[in-house]
Amino acid sequence: MSAPAPSSLAIVDAEPLPRQEEVLTDAALAFVAELHRLFTPRRDELLVRRAERRAEIARTSTLDFLPETAAIRADDSWRVAPSPAALNDRRVEITGPTDRKMTINALNSGAKVWLADFEDASAPTWENVVLGQVNLTDAYTRNIDFTDERTGKSYALKPADELATVVMRPRGWHLDERHLVDADGTPVPGALVDFGLYFFHNAQRLLDLGKGPYFYLPKTESYLEARLWNEVFVFAQDYVGIPQGTVRATVLIETITAAYEMDEILFELRDHASGLNAGRWDYLFSIVKNFRDGGEKFVLPDRNAVTMTAPFMRAYTELLVRTCHKRGAHALGGMAAFIPSRRDEEVNKVAFEKVKADKDREANDGFDGSWVAHPDLVPIAMASFDAVLGDRPNQKDRLREDVSVAAGDLIAVDSLDAKPTYDGLVNAVQVGIRYIEAWLRGVGAVAIFNLMEDAATAEISRSQIWQWINAGVVFENGETATPELARKIAAEELADIRAEIGDEAFAAGNWQQAHDLLLKVALDEDYADFLTLPAYEQLGA
Repeated sequence: MSAPAPSSLAIVDAEPLPRQEEVLTDAALAFVAELHRLFTPRRDELLVRRAERRAEIARTSTLDFLPETAAIRADDSWRVAPSPAALNDRRVEITGPTDRKMTINALNSGAKVWLADFEDASAPTWENVVLGQVNLTDAYTRNIDFTDERTGKSYALKPADELATVVMRPRGWHLDERHLVDADGTPVPGALVDFGLYFFHNAQRLLDLGKGPYFYLPKTESYLEARLWNEVFVFAQDYVGIPQGTVRATVLIETITAAYEMDEILFELRDHASGLNAGRWDYLFSIVKNFRDGGEKFVLPDRNAVTMTAPFMRAYTELLVRTCHKRGAHALGGMAAFIPSRRDEEVNKVAFEKVKADKDREANDGFDGSWVAHPDLVPIAMASFDAVLGDRPNQKDRLREDVSVAAGDLIAVDSLDAKPTYDGLVNAVQVGIRYIEAWLRGVGAVAIFNLMEDAATAEISRSQIWQWINAGVVFENGETATPELARKIAAEELADIRAEIGDEAFAAGNWQQAHDLLLKVALDEDYADFLTLPAYEQLGA
């Protein structure tokens, strides 16, 4: 390992945390400082490029596959690196934040992979950022067992061969970590903080356990952003002295621009690539964000009406499977977000049937695995993939050469026979307020109306409110989407929440703050690129 120079980073505006000295060591901070010095300038350039590309989409209202990378797409000879044994079978993956209880439950869930989330399922309080790292290291050293003082329930890890493989998700390129700054007072990108601390402390430890440092890369918008990650991986592996190619990355194709660059993203990461994942809420959010000037044909119906069977979503998922398998990569399906009810078995029965149908479709379409949000859904998803895969670890040999997707198919939003509804507006307001309130308290994964919601839910909710108002949508009840209507519904929801939880709990929460923030990002003429940017300014305030 290279001898670390003294770190130039400072921790600011943060109360000391128990055991933070185990994470924020001089050597680890020196590594993060090097990542920041080497790669933040390029990150900044790529964020400017995002804005330029968005302006181009506003001008043209279209997207196409890139002419300058046509040779990469046409070249049938290249493949990503072979999958390591620990990531070869990914038929069910569970997602969740890295708090202590979730860490144990996810590792024990029976899923093949746990997406340990520092991104959308985790509000980036300094406590969550640092103690999440502590929890993962404790899991690898088997020092994480504990008893809940409130309930008396004990939590303990199963034997090592029964635990899920961890794939860690750092924050996206757009988010900074305000509590860690350089000598000029410039914050370090959250992605480099999350990646850097985890990689530095655990890369060799994971290799010793027969696994490795595996990552999910969120919010990627172009192959150039994937190239930057690849450069980070190359540097990091040399820095700590592990073999090149040890890192494996799965990229979430959750932006509309990335959907046109799947081949190129895999090509840039080919020595470190593991697969691609098809998300839903962030993907729809990205469509609204990029095509918000595109007129009526880009107006989405209620989010729950946009299933993966919608023609433009089916084009996206089938192209993803074909692209991954052509290049030897895993294709991972979307999230089953249902949270089972402990009181209503009929609700569970209906929901479980929907989950099964969704996972059956993914397995039969050629996906190699899929996501669930709750341990009770693991057996359902497992059965769907077992029925197709049998004893095989994946179905990368299914090349889906029958799939042919034109550029226009991916943005044919008007091919869906559904319209926005008044109930959809109400739901967007309800879920937006309830999620943002929890996020401002430091909770990023929230059960709302029997669904596990994360920041992507809030993004699509506020985006739909914004889009419907700006498009002047007329609902089936004759009402028009206006700022006044959104404010009326939001005021009613705030009153309903107060009645539901009582005055004391209401006063103790962040309900008015959440209400105000939702309306700000949903009604402002200038559309905020990410809800989490203004929300982060209020986090913990």
